Amino acid sequence: MHKKIKSALISVYHKDGLDEIVKTLIENNVTLYSTGGTQTFLESLGAKVVPVEDLTTYPSILGGRVKTLHPKVFGGILARRENQSDIAQLESFQIPEIDLVVVDLYPFEETVASGGTDAEIIEKIDIGGISLIRAAAKNFGDVVVIPSKQQYSMLLDILKTQACATSVEQRRLFALHAFNVSSHYDTAIFKYFNAKEDISVFKQSVNDHRGLRYGENPHQKALFFGKFDEMFDQLHGKEVSYNNLLDIDAAVNLIRDFEQPTFAILKHNNACGIASRPSMVQAWKDALAGDPVSAFGGVIITNRPIDGQVADEMNTLFMEVCIAPSYSDDALKVLMSKKNRILLVIKNIELPQFNFRTALNGILCQEKDSKVESEQDLRVVSNSKPSPSEVKDLLFANKIVKHTKSNTIVLAKGDQLLASGTGQTSRIDALRQAIEKAKSFGFDLNGAVMASDAFFPFADSVEIAMQAGIKAVIQPGGSIKDQDSIDFCNQNQMSMVFTGIRHFKH
Repeated sequence: MHKKIKSALISVYHKDGLDEIVKTLIENNVTLYSTGGTQTFLESLGAKVVPVEDLTTYPSILGGRVKTLHPKVFGGILARRENQSDIAQLESFQIPEIDLVVVDLYPFEETVASGGTDAEIIEKIDIGGISLIRAAAKNFGDVVVIPSKQQYSMLLDILKTQACATSVEQRRLFALHAFNVSSHYDTAIFKYFNAKEDISVFKQSVNDHRGLRYGENPHQKALFFGKFDEMFDQLHGKEVSYNNLLDIDAAVNLIRDFEQPTFAILKHNNACGIASRPSMVQAWKDALAGDPVSAFGGVIITNRPIDGQVADEMNTLFMEVCIAPSYSDDALKVLMSKKNRILLVIKNIELPQFNFRTALNGILCQEKDSKVESEQDLRVVSNSKPSPSEVKDLLFANKIVKHTKSNTIVLAKGDQLLASGTGQTSRIDALRQAIEKAKSFGFDLNGAVMASDAFFPFADSVEIAMQAGIKAVIQPGGSIKDQDSIDFCNQNQMSMVFTGIRHFKH
């Protein structure tokens, strides 16, 4: 059964988009209640407004902190219209029924994001508005609640097409939106306070989302929750997919660890090619040389602008996604020649400092692995010390190993990834995979370095590496048999450094 809206309480922060609603309510002779700036706005539209202060017989007090918190307001919202006792009490205390509540809360999140002071942020914690929303949503059987400006257009359509009457299904849907708004608002406030206290509670609320064609596989439904457009401008190409997003995430985290001009090519979240060079053209060529087979259909990322010359070289490869800080006009002409190729401009935005993933019937939460080792973190444990060029390569390889699926071994030389063994169940298998791959693409491993994401349980990996031509090794250390690996290095003029930091990635 449809219920006619005869009275409305309007108290909003953002007034934009509200004028058509107000005019429609006026046309339908709806009694309007309001206060403060909202009242002034309504009156500017020609509305006759009953001030909330007249209804309650109390003025707005405490600098506006208390305006609508009164039984004559909440009684009119919460009264059950089919309950004779409720209606009798309304009549006894001269409380009018309120059929529509329109609220838009103080911009708490926006004030936090803008760097407001603690006092400014605290004042943006809405009390009356959030209470009105919850009360009206609870009594959705009789009351329409509009909890934010996002619902203005939905309300306006109903007012115009249904002559200010609503169905219980529509009121319930508005109530659903209301509890989403209120819970999101409270989560934002909690997270602000908890940033300084760190209570161990998992609370996340993200309203921004985009639908995806499907998940990892076509039979899986998927959504992305987040503000993708805050991080990227998409200049060209098809809609970003679930798997694209995983690769883009891996690519962004990888490239942030490199300061020199660098190109990286990723496939299934792992780097299959990466090189740092003064020349961007050469960086591209050497990154591609790392594994030109796996690069097909990959995600490309660089930390420098792409010009026309680089784009000409890149355009010979089929790539799903290309990410760069910027593109020249000539580069865009070339790269846009493939209609589905996704071209993204990455913005300078801070990434979350925690990782979340589902596990069993719960959620795992951990700090992000943000550690990037420097030369000062290296402890030489062998008799032979790595040369300056080897130290540079060891640190280069260690950056890659941190972003590669475990168990992993990375082989590098001259700021170039030669090969990696990824996602193997044993470290020695990862090493053998890397050596075989490097040789299959014609790389000479003599003088190359090896990085491992975790310690070597035995000396066999170091022995196989030496036989392949590896001269320097970087690893966390920590095995009860570390000395066996160190002794082998000493016996074969190899250098080994420990970082003390493991970089598992599962």
